[in-house]
Amino acid sequence: MFPRGREQKGDEWYKLTSKRLFPRGRVVFFVTSNVHKFNEARRVLAEYKVATALLNIKALEIQDNNLESIAKASAINAVEKCSLPIIVEDAGLFIEVLSSFPGPYSSYVHQTIGNRGILRLMEKVEKRDAYFHSVVAFCSPEEPPKCFHGKVKGKISHEERGSLGFGFDPIFEPLGGRGKTFAEMTITQKNRYSHRARALRRFARWYTSSP
Repeated sequence: MFPRGREQKGDEWYKLTSKRLFPRGRVVFFVTSNVHKFNEARRVLAEYKVATALLNIKALEIQDNNLESIAKASAINAVEKCSLPIIVEDAGLFIEVLSSFPGPYSSYVHQTIGNRGILRLMEKVEKRDAYFHSVVAFCSPEEPPKCFHGKVKGKISHEERGSLGFGFDPIFEPLGGRGKTFAEMTITQKNRYSHRARALRRFARWYTSSP
């Protein structure tokens, strides 16, 4: 589950060095290839004086119906590869009228049919309720994965709007967002509502308060 193969002396040296260079509650590495996610996370974690760095390594991405299972597997695999305190994040868009599709498969669906494909599926549909769900998983060489959840309700717009953000942002209007899609919001505005920001704030409160 955690990195193996180091001699006992090496393990002791690593633990002392890791704690000195990356003190718990103050530094964490975000494993992602998505710079947009990183920029959102960096600003949220800065609110809690947690420094974060982007770590672009290829972590395992399993196929599963449960976001938490996906995030946990990625976090464990990432720590095996880098031996650092890390977070990973997995999220999905759940559309009620489509039986929660695309859900955990949102990344693949966006790559294949994109926003326009979702809008075609929603043509002439009046009930457009949906929500975003984010899971942030923390893991380190000394600690097993721990997950933090964030959700935001909203609805699917009738057309793509906005040039900011990424993924399904141009077609999702969060509740309380005054009719704007995520793609019409700056990072600061989006972080007031977003599922990712809510999960990250739950992580940050735990990370900075736990011993």
